[in-house]
Amino acid sequence: MIIVLLGPPGAGKGTQGERLVARLGVPKVATGDVLRAAVKAGTRLGLEAKGFMDRGDLVPDRVILGIMKETLSSPETAKGVILDGVVRTEAQAEGLAGMLKEINRPLDAVLVFTIADDVLIARLSARTTCDHCQTPFMDMAPGTTCPKCGGHLVRRKDDEPDAIRRRLEVYTAQTEPVIHWFRDHGAKVVSVDAVGTMDEVEARALAALGR
Repeated sequence: MIIVLLGPPGAGKGTQGERLVARLGVPKVATGDVLRAAVKAGTRLGLEAKGFMDRGDLVPDRVILGIMKETLSSPETAKGVILDGVVRTEAQAEGLAGMLKEINRPLDAVLVFTIADDVLIARLSARTTCDHCQTPFMDMAPGTTCPKCGGHLVRRKDDEPDAIRRRLEVYTAQTEPVIHWFRDHGAKVVSVDAVGTMDEVEARALAALGR
């Protein structure tokens, strides 16, 4: 089972991805994870990616998809995989589809976690992060002592309402075409309401997968 996760920042996509990992018994793969693993392993593509990263350049889709192909051809992903943050543009969606065709593996579903912008802005602007251990907290004011390590909670600049709106604009501009691309090319695209408790959203995601 190969599942692509999409959703705006703060929709809980990462949390639900981890929950799906536990429920489905398959690993979650993110672009950053596979890049770091390939660089550490010193593979040909990993060394090529390292060159771009060391120069501060974006790693090209060609290299990322090559590393993803190696990952999806490994025994660790034989039962399936959850792809989080792998597809952000139409070109990446097309590249993923072509790569999966090469290794003869189907894309089972694209889960799109949806939430209204005003709800998302309220949710993210209520989030603070420890300046020491980086643990996020909800509804704890900036300046509060971190209950985990004793650091101080701060609101990140990208969690300010205006910054969140800009991030949502970028997400919509980039991701709406991706969703349409998947639909137009016959993929199973299912919207998952991301409002509610973690258990409620997880139940909706599993139902969308027929579980």
